[in-house]
Amino acid sequence: MKIAIIGAGNVGGALAKRWAKAGHTILLGLRDLNSSDAKELEKFSQNISSHTISDAIENSELVLFATPPEAAVSIAKQNPSLKNKIVIDATNAVFKKPEPYKTAFEGIKKESGCEDIVKCFNSTGFENMENPKYGEVAIDMFAAGSSLKAKEIAKQLSLDAGFAECYDFGGDDKVELLEQFALSWINLAILQKQGRDIAFKVLRRK
Repeated sequence: MKIAIIGAGNVGGALAKRWAKAGHTILLGLRDLNSSDAKELEKFSQNISSHTISDAIENSELVLFATPPEAAVSIAKQNPSLKNKIVIDATNAVFKKPEPYKTAFEGIKKESGCEDIVKCFNSTGFENMENPKYGEVAIDMFAAGSSLKAKEIAKQLSLDAGFAECYDFGGDDKVELLEQFALSWINLAILQKQGRDIAFKVLRRK
């Protein structure tokens, strides 16, 4: 796929590397085309290139937001072409909400009119996105949203990034719950000082 990643920081950069390695074309959407982070990502793979935010969105099939929530909503206002894209919201508004919305997901959907939007890649640290394997065990990813199409693509991209599974958290009404799930990881890893090398794995009793 042609994937626009808005934000070349830790999360955006980690996913850019994983997806480029899997053969996807990555268009980094940047405010600063001379960003040192973006230059490093371009060196990593010929499948990664830098563009303005609007150009990256226009020329992609899928757009992933890895920005502060309020920035994601602002970008959605300025880019009406998002309406016809598949959108993945990887942000978390657990500490600061993008007023008047509760989540960037809600704001992006309202401001752009996009129906194919999914919350995913928000529930763990970027280190786990760079390397989702703990020994021989791959960790899990989670997605929420009412678009079955967007969730199916998010699941495939999770597998492409090396996750074992992408579990369905439910529809739009479960987006805030998935953000609270992310806060659980933040609490354990950072606030409770367990360290960032921890992850969630769903186990089934046979």
